[in-house]
Amino acid sequence: MIQKIKNVIFQGGFLRYLKNTSWLMAEKVARMVVALTIGVWVARYLGPNQFGVLSYAQSFVGLFTAFSTLGLNDIIVRELVKDKDDKNLILGTSFWMQILGSCFIMFCLLIAVFVNDNDQLTNKIILILGGITFINSFGVITSYFYSNVTSKNIVIPSFIGLLISAALKVFFILNNYSLIYFVYVLVFDIAFLMFGQIYLYQRQGNFIKKWSFSSKKAKQLLLDAWPLILSAIVISIYMKIDQVMIKEFLNTEAVGQYSAAVRLSEAWYFIPMIICSSLFPAILNAKKVDERLYFSRLQRLFNLMVVLGLSVVVPVLLLSDWGIELLYGEAYNLSATVLKIHIWAGVFVFLGVANQKWFISENLQKYNILCLALGMLVNVLLNILFIPKYGILGAAYATLIAQAIASLFAPVLFKKTRKTFFMMIRALFFLSLFKKKYKNNN
Repeated sequence: MIQKIKNVIFQGGFLRYLKNTSWLMAEKVARMVVALTIGVWVARYLGPNQFGVLSYAQSFVGLFTAFSTLGLNDIIVRELVKDKDDKNLILGTSFWMQILGSCFIMFCLLIAVFVNDNDQLTNKIILILGGITFINSFGVITSYFYSNVTSKNIVIPSFIGLLISAALKVFFILNNYSLIYFVYVLVFDIAFLMFGQIYLYQRQGNFIKKWSFSSKKAKQLLLDAWPLILSAIVISIYMKIDQVMIKEFLNTEAVGQYSAAVRLSEAWYFIPMIICSSLFPAILNAKKVDERLYFSRLQRLFNLMVVLGLSVVVPVLLLSDWGIELLYGEAYNLSATVLKIHIWAGVFVFLGVANQKWFISENLQKYNILCLALGMLVNVLLNILFIPKYGILGAAYATLIAQAIASLFAPVLFKKTRKTFFMMIRALFFLSLFKKKYKNNN
């Protein structure tokens, strides 16, 4: 048995995928550490008002970013895996499609800054961040590296750029630089990553000048990607609209208070994504063998998501007041209360990530879009009702309710998705049932 385990572990293909995942995991952990240290220091230095301006601009541009990537990233990976010899056509066509998407974003942003009543600095930041989408079009190379299972070519320039940008932020803080310089660091971070990947791509004997565009290929890619584009648009609005609406109903200082809490709350969302991606192949394999085993493993995944979600919620609830004051200072006094509300949405996010995997396994992606769209609609309506009355706490409650509806309650509306609603409900009562069983056994 030991020899068989060794054979599996040291088998070339297994080690290749393990190393690939390890590179990605290390990069995500590094970014989280920097966000919780240097990122928090930046927020504390800027104060709620200026940090609110930056967060608002990022959220405003974020509403349109789906039009830049066009949902093509995973499609590119699939196409490259199917036909590596056609890479120059696939990458070139995808690149120019994303450039056109970025042009559309800039057109929308130019209209927005012309008609809104933001100050000149806020509009300048919005246009700068919008311009980053053009640089991001070179992200098609990221998909190329994913298709070759060589994530270290993504992580190495990302990690080096992260260290340099962190050092620049520290330098700017210590020398009392203004907000706009921190925006330039954001541009540098993306540009360094993209040009680093271009260098590594061409070092392998590939050349961007060989990329070509095909209208026929573009139509094919759009035909495959349109559900992903629609889903990305819904998610962008769903995740970013609250901070934009806080600015419109209240002010940038309120956005800063809210954003400080949200960044801490959402810092843990990579956990369910990695775990579900790792465990779901085993669940899919069970589907081939026996349906009962398939749903048994799926139920265990939902149970695990609830346990992990609560393992994040409980410490944050206990430490939120002390933690916010320690990290951000007294200026962010309202952030702790927002965090106590917003962190509960994480439980539903963890369940939702697992349920989205099930949607994919059953080829029910359209229902996933409908659930997300319902959550988005509820979020917008509740923000309109709650923010004027309850301020940023109203936005936190709106997010919590909308996330619960999108992840948990919306699936009950459709016959084909109703089964996982009851499975998620069972998962939410998993801990209480476990305690009852433990007491009976004792």
